[in-house]
Amino acid sequence: MYSDYLFDKPKRKYLDELTTLFPSMSMDLCMLSLLLLMLGKHGFCHQEEVCTNSVTDSCDGCITFKPFCAWCQQLNYTKPGEQETVRCGTKAKLIERGCKPEEIISPQNHEIILQKDPLSQSSDTEEPVQMSPQKIHLKLRPGLPHSFNVTFKRAEGYPVDLYYLMDLSYSMKDDLENVKGLGKTLFDALNSITKKAKIGFGAFVDKTVLPYTNTNKEKLKKPCDENDDQCQAAFGYRHVLSMTSSEEQFREEVAKQYISGNLDSPEGSLDAMMQAAVCGDQIGWRNSSTRLIVLATDAGFHMAGDGKLAGILEPHDEQCHIKNNLYVKSNEMDYPSVGQLAIQLEKNNVQPIFAVTENVKDVYTKLSKIIPKSEVGVLSSDSKNVVQLIESAYKKLSSKVTLTHDVLPDNVQVKYLPVCDHPREEGTNKGVCDQVGEGKEIYFQVTVTAKTCIEQESFTISPLGIKDKLTVTISTNCTCECNNHGESNQKHCNNNGRINCGVCSCNDGFSGQRCGCNVTTQNLETLQALCRRDNGTECEGRGDCLCGSCKCHEAEQGFSYYGKFCECDDEHCEKFNNKKCAGNGDCECGKCKCFDGWEGSACQCSETLTEGCRPPPSSSTDNNTICFGRGSCKCNLCECDEGYQRPFCEKCEGCDDVCQTKMKCIECLFVNSDVSKEDCKVVCGGSMSHTLVENFTYQGKDCNQKDSQGCRIKFKLEQLSGRDNYKAEILKIKDCPEPQSVMPIIIGSIAAVAVIGILLLMLIKFYYYLKDLKEFKRFENERQKTKWDEIDNPLFQNPTTTVANPLFTGEN
Repeated sequence: MYSDYLFDKPKRKYLDELTTLFPSMSMDLCMLSLLLLMLGKHGFCHQEEVCTNSVTDSCDGCITFKPFCAWCQQLNYTKPGEQETVRCGTKAKLIERGCKPEEIISPQNHEIILQKDPLSQSSDTEEPVQMSPQKIHLKLRPGLPHSFNVTFKRAEGYPVDLYYLMDLSYSMKDDLENVKGLGKTLFDALNSITKKAKIGFGAFVDKTVLPYTNTNKEKLKKPCDENDDQCQAAFGYRHVLSMTSSEEQFREEVAKQYISGNLDSPEGSLDAMMQAAVCGDQIGWRNSSTRLIVLATDAGFHMAGDGKLAGILEPHDEQCHIKNNLYVKSNEMDYPSVGQLAIQLEKNNVQPIFAVTENVKDVYTKLSKIIPKSEVGVLSSDSKNVVQLIESAYKKLSSKVTLTHDVLPDNVQVKYLPVCDHPREEGTNKGVCDQVGEGKEIYFQVTVTAKTCIEQESFTISPLGIKDKLTVTISTNCTCECNNHGESNQKHCNNNGRINCGVCSCNDGFSGQRCGCNVTTQNLETLQALCRRDNGTECEGRGDCLCGSCKCHEAEQGFSYYGKFCECDDEHCEKFNNKKCAGNGDCECGKCKCFDGWEGSACQCSETLTEGCRPPPSSSTDNNTICFGRGSCKCNLCECDEGYQRPFCEKCEGCDDVCQTKMKCIECLFVNSDVSKEDCKVVCGGSMSHTLVENFTYQGKDCNQKDSQGCRIKFKLEQLSGRDNYKAEILKIKDCPEPQSVMPIIIGSIAAVAVIGILLLMLIKFYYYLKDLKEFKRFENERQKTKWDEIDNPLFQNPTTTVANPLFTGEN
């Protein structure tokens, strides 16, 4: 039910009570809702008036701090030395403190309706009015919401301009033939809606560049199949017919259209819709009409960025570029983005109807969610149902009224609350009423809030898809209009200043609450420095600096600040169990001063309670000692000496090893076993009780240390209560090593030297051997590389002479 949407539980309860008390009352639910809405403006929706944490000491600062802060301009309202910030508060609080109602300044919102033409009953007039008012001026206080009502009524027979935008790619061939015969049916359907209907026609395919369209000259002229005689050249978008009421003209122009073609599946539908939206003169949109674009296609769409595939990098400029009925920038500009298209459709009050086939329904449904005031219908495979689709979509679009605004000024917020039979919740930045019939009057409560002070700004509120607009001019009231008595030097300010909204504004050379401090004899900065502690805030922000001394304020809770710099108060001390100083002490200058027997930062601890500081029972420790004598008990918890750890200060993890620090003492006690002697007291320092034993008898820290003679002494240490108090058990027998024979060491040393010397000589010999071997190999290599030339010496005579014996016959 609508009441469940519009009102919270208290309002619904009030509505139920009305219907119970007046069962016979036949009141329209919309009017009853409006009645409750007006009540809610001052009753149900009344904001709680609060003005907290105000630190301003001026009227202008007060009224801009919170929407319900008011300023008391009454003279003598503040006590001597009291901070002027107490003048700022809610009206009720100021009156309670003694301020007269007529002395309270609290600006309110003001509304001036500049133009409010009556709503038209029908569209017979030239410019029918469907929304009122048309101009309004608001003067608002920052942060204070202001609500006003906007009335809307659908005029009967409101003109309709329908632009049929058809995809003429080859896959839509059968659809085109059917559309050519739909002229009469389409006009009859529109005439049943209004007597002032006009129809236009446009067609699109895609950009005529690769990779969208085959750029072969023959293919550009005829992008269809070779057997198709009726095929027009490739094009991006063509405007065919401007708005006309002639059925015959529509039929003739559509009949002249032929199919075309392209390469890829997505089409340039966004290009076509953008031109149809922004080229109003060419399309023939009327000023006062419902503007519809019916996009008929069976494919998806290209969008911004896809143009890069064709090297088109220039973004779309959202301008009209139709010449001779053709979109001439198709191949020069990228496709528009969905956001750009949505803005221009809304700006030009155009409502798209996507008549698409089943295969792309999901794509256009998502697109419709981004584009306001749009509908999606499913075409049959041959577009025979397009008329029924348009009728259904128009009824949905026209019966749904969406009131929203254009770009808002900075720091301005606008919210809408629809008052109708069928409201829809689509966010606070728009108001939506559905199923609104012709002649049905509905309302929207518009709430405007200026968050900060602004100069005069304006914005428009309008129903989507309808030309009616409400211009809202807004300014803020951030200045107090006070009764300042007019005199320059007034007695209230010791004749040294003038009154500004009840506060003295001192002349040069004077300061103070009543301008009573003459700073001409002493530098003002020097006087103010005397009121700052450690160069901090003047009087800690709790008082006023009067001639170099702090005059402390009284807090709102009734207590007073004190101290040289107003640094002290007796209220802000630490609490325990929600009691200041646990009820066991007094608060003095922010710190608890505990009564006898109590301690702690909040006096929450009893000094007599020490059970939590005593160690648990043990056979080897003194359990009655608090914190083992190595700390103090604070708030029933041990605060250990340095190095020792909670909970009972038993161990010191970061201390030196006690076995080493006590070794000299143990050695002394071992040598001087007679404990009655005083020889080891100086060495041992603190308290050390010891026993020489054959075997250890208790658990303690195991120690095994060397003494000055190299012998090892085994002993156990246990720390007793206190810092340097130990008990030791020492084994009677030392562990001393046997003396070693010298002779084996000498012989071994000599043998080692000899072996090392021999090894060293062998290494040297081996080194020289390797070096000689290397030199010999180098010599051999060089000798083999040497070549000698053989030349006969002409002076050479062979020293051998051969003589033949003439008598020798060779026989024996």
